[in-house]
Amino acid sequence: MSVTPSSTTRATVTLLLLCVMNLLDYIDRFILAAVLPSIQSEMGLSSFQAGALGPAFLIAYTICAPFMGWAGDRYNRTRLLIGGVVLWSLATVGAGFAGTYGQLLVARAFLGIGEVTYGTLAPTLLADLYPRARRGQVLSYFYLAIPVGSALGYVLGGVIEPYYGWRVAFWLVGVPGLLIALAGGYLREPQRGVMDTVDDVVGQTDSQAPVQVAWRDYRVLLHNRSYVYNALGMALMTFALGGLALWMPTFFHRVKGMSLQQANLWIGPMTVLAGLLGTLSGGWLADRLQRHTPGAYFLLAGVGMLLAAPCALVALLATTPAIYLTAMFLAECGVFLNTGPCNAILVNVVHPAMRSTAFAINIFLVHILGDIWSPLLIGHIADVTGGNLTAGMLLTVVAIGGGGVFFLRGARYLAADQHAALRWTPAG
Repeated sequence: MSVTPSSTTRATVTLLLLCVMNLLDYIDRFILAAVLPSIQSEMGLSSFQAGALGPAFLIAYTICAPFMGWAGDRYNRTRLLIGGVVLWSLATVGAGFAGTYGQLLVARAFLGIGEVTYGTLAPTLLADLYPRARRGQVLSYFYLAIPVGSALGYVLGGVIEPYYGWRVAFWLVGVPGLLIALAGGYLREPQRGVMDTVDDVVGQTDSQAPVQVAWRDYRVLLHNRSYVYNALGMALMTFALGGLALWMPTFFHRVKGMSLQQANLWIGPMTVLAGLLGTLSGGWLADRLQRHTPGAYFLLAGVGMLLAAPCALVALLATTPAIYLTAMFLAECGVFLNTGPCNAILVNVVHPAMRSTAFAINIFLVHILGDIWSPLLIGHIADVTGGNLTAGMLLTVVAIGGGGVFFLRGARYLAADQHAALRWTPAG
């Protein structure tokens, strides 16, 4: 596959557009948490009702993922993707107009549908624009939106709401998504698998008809050990991050003695810095190590998680601020190391004709096995141990370590599974 200056420029501009869209994605997702007390007060919601606004998004996101992946493998991905951006932006704006609790629940559910359309399809477009040797780094750029966008959601909500109210906060962060969707007209559907070569075998060329994949063909993923170990490792990582995201401010306040304002002022910037450092260095390192070590993507992810586990343990048990804050920062860096490598594994070990659905199934698994349950389990353990939140938070340490073990287990299979992915043909 020859790379021309025009194709390189288009790939770079596409990456930039997709990164901006992903940033807005996470801002719109996390703006709710920043303004939730005001919504709860105005609508007279119980804590249970307010807390259900999070699962309303996540359940819709998780359930719709397989269907969006199926569509992405069969239809024009860029059109579906732009439709997802428009839908989640309208849902965010609509949340600001919600007059009842039910309307707000519906808006958050549609936010989930729009975001899963984007989250499922955008990485597969990047896989068809960049070769394997660069995917770890490219996907790390794309997923920088997770720490940066999440923090901006908290910051923007905190800045806008006191002066203009929670409704204006939703409107102001929703409208930019509609504008960036117009720029999506620049996006073009790349040829599926054009950047994938194994032993001079190309996934799909202009002369080949598109591969038609039936539902039964996806059973091959069950026998793809790299895919399975990667999904299990990511599920445990998501379990840990979901629990930490909800409970860490409360933990720092209740157990470490900080005020909530102090806790948020430490956690927000610390997460952004750790996300930038871990995500960028993980993608850069993995691509370079992969040239010499076939299982490098898995090895780096596994080592990062196993180093993060003891750091997280120290952060939970230490009583000196300098120690537990430093330990938490190092733990976050270790976890974020795997963002680029794990998503590169996901696109590399499945045939281009089924990548969107493979991504969607992965999304379904990591949330069903991960962050849907972790905040509840942590809270339950704290309740049954007489309010001992530390006992509940220790679950995250176990999850981080377990995720590292699964990643290391997958390293031995990565090279073979990458080769097998492009030589695979559907049963029909």
